[in-house]
Amino acid sequence: MTNYSMIKVGNDYVVQANDKCILKVGSRRRAAQLISDATGLLNALANVESPDVAPELPSRRREPPEVS
Repeated sequence: MTNYSMIKVGNDYVVQANDKCILKVGSRRRAAQLISDATGLLNALANVESPDVAPELPSRRREPPEVS
């Protein structure tokens, strides 16, 4: 799980993920919205279960080109 936070640097806000700076924005509201969006996407991704192996589709044989 990624831990998101924001810090104020001068007049800007820096979004951090696991104490690593990843994005700089000019608005505190925008930084908070980005954190909320990222958290929501990660939570949605955690709920999706993917199959271990994709089912095999029947293969099509390639037809030889016609010679005129």
